Amino acid sequence: MVRIDAQIKRGSAELAILALLNQQPSHGYEISKRIAQQTGGILQFNLASLYPLLYRLEKRGWVKGKWEEAKSGRKRRYYHLTRAGKKQLAPLREEWGLFFRALHRIAGVANAG
Repeated sequence: MVRIDAQIKRGSAELAILALLNQQPSHGYEISKRIAQQTGGILQFNLASLYPLLYRLEKRGWVKGKWEEAKSGRKRRYYHLTRAGKKQLAPLREEWGLFFRALHRIAGVANAG
């Protein structure tokens, strides 16, 4: 399998996280697992790199973390998309769409969606 460069992954992570949280609130491990599942394993984030991204998004006001008790009784920090995060999602999608269209024109790289 082809590996995605870390800088490309980091840039796409914000969009991936916001898009997933737009579907439903999730905790870090679940976000990581869903990204891997929904991309067929092409994008994978370990928790050591995912949590700093979540903290940055929370600092920007795009997500809100809240400690909740899971069904197992274990406390987990669930992240919810905020109103500001929802407003940011559409421009990020547009920006990445433009990026993929530009790459396609130059290098024949098509949007995988």
